[in-house]
Amino acid sequence: MDLIKVAQNEFLAQNQIPDFKAGDTVTVNYKIKEGNKERVQAFRGVVIQRKGEGATETFTVRKMSGNVGVERVIPVHSPFVESIVINKNGKVRRARIYYFRKLTGKKARIKERRV
Repeated sequence: MDLIKVAQNEFLAQNQIPDFKAGDTVTVNYKIKEGNKERVQAFRGVVIQRKGEGATETFTVRKMSGNVGVERVIPVHSPFVESIVINKNGKVRRARIYYFRKLTGKKARIKERRV
């Protein structure tokens, strides 16, 4: 057994995350430190991709802020991620929905998957 993978698996067991994939709308509560204060900021958007495995796994969330698209790459097992809440389960056919960046208006909607 690879010793590095054993050590990584020990650290990953602490953080429980829900099962989500590309197309899902999630709210990520992220801890932000400003000086000596700490606050929690919610970032709600559509998951565009999940990438990596183990301790290096990340996912990209995209939201529209006014007329500007904002994307944030978030490590899944970051100590700054307080919680991940799934708001909607999207029905998409691809694992990476980069085409979603070009869509505007009604075309930018994702159908909801029945669970």
